[in-house]
Amino acid sequence: MEKKPNSLFVGTLAKGLRLLRAFDESHVSLSLAELVARTGLEKSAVQRLAYTLHHEGMLERDPGTRRYRPSHAWLELAYAYYWSDPLISRALPKLIEFSRAYGEIVNLAQISGDHIIYSLRLPNQRTQFAASIVGRRLPALGTASGRVMLSTWSDAEVEHALETWPVHSATPKTIIDRDVIAQDIARARQEGFAITKAQMMLNEISLAVPVISIDGRADAALQVSVSSLTFDEARLKEEILPALLDTASGIPG
Repeated sequence: MEKKPNSLFVGTLAKGLRLLRAFDESHVSLSLAELVARTGLEKSAVQRLAYTLHHEGMLERDPGTRRYRPSHAWLELAYAYYWSDPLISRALPKLIEFSRAYGEIVNLAQISGDHIIYSLRLPNQRTQFAASIVGRRLPALGTASGRVMLSTWSDAEVEHALETWPVHSATPKTIIDRDVIAQDIARARQEGFAITKAQMMLNEISLAVPVISIDGRADAALQVSVSSLTFDEARLKEEILPALLDTASGIPG
């Protein structure tokens, strides 16, 4: 655990947040023992935290299995976030327009530490459930969105990311060589877009362009994902890239 910043730091609250973060797509419900294992906290602390979060409506508890899972209150927090982030309201109409015109999956990704997080996702008829849910986090270095955002950052920031940010093999074709990733970021800096193939899912090609802020930096990107069975890189550049660049330019970062 990181050293607490100063006297304002509330350790109990931090532990409660750690417990909430134990839930994800692979851990949708957890027992007390599993919460202890996932958080590394003492059992007595987990018991108190889980009871309190259940009492306050943040967790639901199955009376039969005694397992906990996130409650609808999480959606209320997401609702509040959507209203608080002006980029969401600016981007959504543009993404809807793009989706209607081209019929392909289009996402708004934002940087979140050393990951990207999908804050808007417009699926198409072929989209699987997992690819349509907002809030999914992926290692930034392994995604077209992360690489194209990094391409707008300073050399020092890119070097730090390449040295310290995680890379994971999601498919047999995932690139984990940091030198190759550095080359892709440099290419994105020259070309203004990034393309990845089969990095997170086999038979998937992803194209991403940056959403540039007034200072020339991008902490968000638009991403289109297509099947490599129907698109190749040349067709993606010809048919989708110009419109995606135009869409991104219409969204003030």
